Amino acid sequence: MKQPFFRFLMRWLVSSLGLWIAAGLLSHSIDYQNRLGVIIAAGLILALVNAIIKPIVVILSLPAILFTLGLFMIIVNGLMVFLVSKLYGPLEITNFWAAILAGMIIGLVNYLVTTILEDRKKT
Repeated sequence: MKQPFFRFLMRWLVSSLGLWIAAGLLSHSIDYQNRLGVIIAAGLILALVNAIIKPIVVILSLPAILFTLGLFMIIVNGLMVFLVSKLYGPLEITNFWAAILAGMIIGLVNYLVTTILEDRKKT
C-alpha cells in the first residue's frame, strides 16, 4: 500500500518541478502568477490527469502513435498540459504549441529524475 502512494507523490513532485522549469523557460507563454502554490496545485492536477486520462487518450490514439513511431506522444503530452491549463484557471498557457514545449520539458525532467533515482537505487 505504501508503494503506490509514494509513486504518486513522486509523480506529483516531478510534475510540479517540470512545470516550474517549463514556466521559467517559457515565461512569455506560461503564466503562473509567480506563486508556488499554483505550480504545486497544477502539478497535482497534471499527475492526476496523467494517471487517469492519459492512458485512455494513448489507447485511442494508438494508430497515430504507431504510424509516427511514437512521436505522436509529444502531442499527447502537450494535450495533457493544455488540458490542465484549461481545468485550473490560475495556470495560463497562451497556445497549444507552448503546451507541447512544456510537455517536452516536463517529460525531460521526468526522465532525468527517474534515471537519477534508479541509479541511486542500484548502488
